[in-house]
Amino acid sequence: MREVIQGAIDDLKEGQPCVLATVVRTKGSTPQKAGAMLLVRQDGTGLGTLGGGCVEGDIWFAAKEILRLNGGPEFKDYYLNEDIAARDGLVCGGTMYFYLEPLREPEDFTSIAGEIVEAYDGGHPVSLAIVVNVKEGGSALGTKLLLRSDGSVTGSLGNAEIDARAIEIAQKMADVGSNESFSVADGTEVFVEGFTTPPTLVMVGGGHVGKATADLAYSLGYRVYLVDDRPEFCNEERFPYAEDIVVSTYDKWTDHLDLNVNTFVVVATRGHRYDDMALESALKTRARYIGVLGSRRKTIMIYRRLLQQGVPLERIKEVYSPIGLNIGALEPEELAVSIMSEIIMVRRGGDGGQMQMDDWYIDRAADIVDRTAESSVEV
Repeated sequence: MREVIQGAIDDLKEGQPCVLATVVRTKGSTPQKAGAMLLVRQDGTGLGTLGGGCVEGDIWFAAKEILRLNGGPEFKDYYLNEDIAARDGLVCGGTMYFYLEPLREPEDFTSIAGEIVEAYDGGHPVSLAIVVNVKEGGSALGTKLLLRSDGSVTGSLGNAEIDARAIEIAQKMADVGSNESFSVADGTEVFVEGFTTPPTLVMVGGGHVGKATADLAYSLGYRVYLVDDRPEFCNEERFPYAEDIVVSTYDKWTDHLDLNVNTFVVVATRGHRYDDMALESALKTRARYIGVLGSRRKTIMIYRRLLQQGVPLERIKEVYSPIGLNIGALEPEELAVSIMSEIIMVRRGGDGGQMQMDDWYIDRAADIVDRTAESSVEV
């Protein structure tokens, strides 16, 4: 959402008010999840998306009304019923909750927003907590608290208890760029979102699987770094989109990169002894995910040596190996799908299971059809 926040900064600097609409919570099946943003400008143009269709249209209209009437921030919920689903091609049954914040004075927004943009661009991660829904007598709507990676805080949400809970959650959100909502007894609802660099894939090994995995990661919006000890397999011509190309021995590659927590490392070199060195180096980093391509036999051999070298067992248990989800992949491109599927699962908090409905749902649908037919005959 960097471009949306930067767009708001640019508008305010030009003296143009705007409204920032954010999905702060969802329930069930929805076209967008928490964190999605839409910037609505005074001239009717916009930046970002809330999922399209009449949901976005209604929020867009509400934002325009806030600008027209010089209104304040608003909290809105939107139930995606069957009529909306049929009209917009959405999956019905979900509810989306939105926070609409009018932005008029640069000094009230740009300092915080500037730190968020810096976090996106590689600066220190930050988390922003906002009061997005209140009951009578609660905290003020739109109150903000910014937590930086050094522990410093700007702002308050209204009382020490809410601040403490927001800070506790914010500390977990910043490094991974995630978000979470919470409510307190008086009905106050707070949305906490962490901001950091985009997810980063470090592909250690530029062979066939490495190339396919890096290509797929880039298409999914990951920043990609390549590591290999062979210049012919690790160069700008082979990986033109890479943020950086590191030609290095596998025991020293981490000396050339500063990896944050929002990093995913895939080790897929050309041999067992290189995987061994590459993994040992990777374990010294703060990467959120480290995976190794290879058989169980090879992995166990690597683990034995690392244990003998004094690597803690708990740290080794954090490695994903054999890497990927079990989808029967054989070809490099299929293996890339398996690997990136596991990385997405870890990043998004999935469980890797199938989405297919079991027979209960299908039998229920058939039962409804049968009962409807019976009712028609009786009439």
